[in-house]
Amino acid sequence: MGIKVLIVEDEEKILSLMETFLQTEGYDIITAQDGKTAVQLFAENKPDIVVLDWMLPHMNGLDACRHFRQIGEPGIIMVTAKNEETDKIVGLEMGADDYLTKPFSLRELSARIRSLLRRMNRGDSGGQGSVLRRGDLIIHEESLQVFKGDQQLRLTPTEFKLLHLLASKPGRVYSRMQLLQHAFEEEFVIDERTVDSHISKLRKKIEDDIDHSIYIQTVYGFGYRFGAKHEN
Repeated sequence: MGIKVLIVEDEEKILSLMETFLQTEGYDIITAQDGKTAVQLFAENKPDIVVLDWMLPHMNGLDACRHFRQIGEPGIIMVTAKNEETDKIVGLEMGADDYLTKPFSLRELSARIRSLLRRMNRGDSGGQGSVLRRGDLIIHEESLQVFKGDQQLRLTPTEFKLLHLLASKPGRVYSRMQLLQHAFEEEFVIDERTVDSHISKLRKKIEDDIDHSIYIQTVYGFGYRFGAKHEN
């Protein structure tokens, strides 16, 4: 079965162009022209990637993104005519993994999808050390699965990248910019505070008490580190 891509775009001509091009790239394409239909199709088809327009009828892209995150963890590329940095930050903080501003080329869209797929499936260990055990956390690099005890946690691709990097070297301090560059590769130049939002959401999923984090610790004025005592 191929990679499923859900395209959500209300402009029919743009939707058709993206659908045709990505089909020639080998992707299985599902389309929707409004947010509510997109949420329904997502639940039915469980796509790997969502290319999501910001401005949509019935339900905007940000609300649709929030719904996708409630029921699954796809890679999400937000597409919008908005070009302000604050809009990019809002989209990323709502759960998007990447951001494209109209107008863009179809080749750029394809490159962004490939980049996101690499981030979702990339293992840095070269086949060695494919499982990290940190306290109650078990992190599977190749399958991108994270367990806390017997419970599997649902992480976004960005959250997984951040957790894996921090947990790979407990005690090492990473700056916000280092974390952003790792999570988003070289695609973005964005506000360093964006990483705080992703770390906050990650903490809610892995920590027993977010006010007293034992896994992801803040190094004030610099960034974050993984608790050294959890190095197994």
